[in-house]
Amino acid sequence: MPTGFGRLWTAQTVSSLGDGVTHAALPLIALTLTRDPMALAVVTASGTLPWLFFGVLGGALVDRWDRRRTMWVADTVRAVLLAIPAAAAAGLDLLSIPLLAAVAFLLGLGGLFFDTAATAYLPDLLSRDPAQLELANSRLRGAQTAMSGFAGPPAGSALLALGRAVPLVADAVSFALSALLVRTLPAMPRPVPEARESLLKQARAGASYVFRNQLLLGLALRPAVGNIAFLAVETVLALFAHDRLGIGTYGFGLLLTAEATGGLLGAAIASRLGRRLGTGTALTCTAAIEGLAILGLASASNAYVAGLALAVCGAAMGATMVLGPSLRQAIVPGHLMGRVASTSRMLAMCAAPLGAFVGGWLATAYDIRTPLYTAAALLLTMTAVTASMTNNRRVEAALRAAAPAEETARDGAPNPV
Repeated sequence: MPTGFGRLWTAQTVSSLGDGVTHAALPLIALTLTRDPMALAVVTASGTLPWLFFGVLGGALVDRWDRRRTMWVADTVRAVLLAIPAAAAAGLDLLSIPLLAAVAFLLGLGGLFFDTAATAYLPDLLSRDPAQLELANSRLRGAQTAMSGFAGPPAGSALLALGRAVPLVADAVSFALSALLVRTLPAMPRPVPEARESLLKQARAGASYVFRNQLLLGLALRPAVGNIAFLAVETVLALFAHDRLGIGTYGFGLLLTAEATGGLLGAAIASRLGRRLGTGTALTCTAAIEGLAILGLASASNAYVAGLALAVCGAAMGATMVLGPSLRQAIVPGHLMGRVASTSRMLAMCAAPLGAFVGGWLATAYDIRTPLYTAAALLLTMTAVTASMTNNRRVEAALRAAAPAEETARDGAPNPV
């Protein structure tokens, strides 16, 4: 792996730890200000709104800008942003729900630019080598899961006991360190400029590139449909665990840990699965396993079966989230990478609220297990629909087509759209 990857990996690991701290602390800080569920929901939802409103436009901007500079500027701004509520909580006594919601929104906007730029920068750093991209995404995904899923939330809760400002300061420091590391990364050539077009027209071109390409559309539909299913499950999981499985608060934490553990394993073995089965077949298999695992969760009669089902589902999701982005990074032209990545992410983010609504409605209208069975059916249907869109034949053809296009781009000529 190139030397620069180690610095990028370290930067994202540090930043993910800070994200995990804030993910746990921010709702708890909001809870010290209000007990109104709608107010708490506003703070939680504010962080996702930038993807809904600016996802494709943000990708178009990233395709115009220097990716490395976009990353370190985004992290610098996020560090400064977190200093505002930290100061308000520490001594100014100005902390409020509107302030937390505004900060969550702006942090989400910074995350949009950083994540999109990092996704577009990585293929250039690794010369779009599919094997290296899978290995790199495996390491990045594993570190993100470990830091934001395991280490960060307990640290956030512990730091909050020292004062409301402490976890916010810790996350600000993590962003500052990440910005310093990213700024030392090797510079990459800026994308070949396209014909002079409006930002909106370039954004539409990026979205159109996804919807007209069967392989990219299949890669985008899986997380979008998956988010509907998984949010339907997540919405009722705590109630299902308590009422049907007899799991208390501590046991529910262990249940979620089982899923995260599976995610680490899946990220670690993703490259091996891709080599053995072919990326297309591996993606179809992991999608099918997700559906079967949720079906097992829906029919679980005790906590052990439920934990095993969630661990298997987490492993399949972890592998999918390495193989899918790696393939996309290997086949998409560099000058479109930001828009393609942000379009795919926006579809997934838009689908999440629908899943939460569907899960709550099904549980209210029918039974607590109904959302789980529905999610399993949705995942298995999605697997069948997208299997031909992302099969090995399409994957291999796309990789062959991308290779000469990348050679042309390195010679200085524009990539074909």
